[in-house]
Amino acid sequence: MQNYKKLHVWNKSHALTLNVYCQTKLFPKEELFSLTSQFRRSSVSIAANIAEGCGKSSRRDCRRFFEIALGSANETEYYIILSKDLSYLKEEIYNELFSQINEVKAMLISLIKKQTLSIES
Repeated sequence: MQNYKKLHVWNKSHALTLNVYCQTKLFPKEELFSLTSQFRRSSVSIAANIAEGCGKSSRRDCRRFFEIALGSANETEYYIILSKDLSYLKEEIYNELFSQINEVKAMLISLIKKQTLSIES
């Protein structure tokens, strides 16, 4: 078990979630219960699954939650692309969010690999 708040990937994913909430406030009201909700929930799920994984007693369980977080990161990446294609995000904001999500994904992949190596050792 580890303190999730000390993990850089959790801090980065939390910052991403705050940014997603800020940007989706500007989305059309008709998207509130569809794209806005899904986009927010997928970004929240990244940090939440990292936190939950850190509370597990086995490395295998921990890794599984990190994998779920990675799945949510991929989902969030899609919502970033979709939001840009629907012209809900300006190019500058799109680039910022896309950079954030790719950094989080890379960190999660590295963390998952480390967990896998620990389990196999």
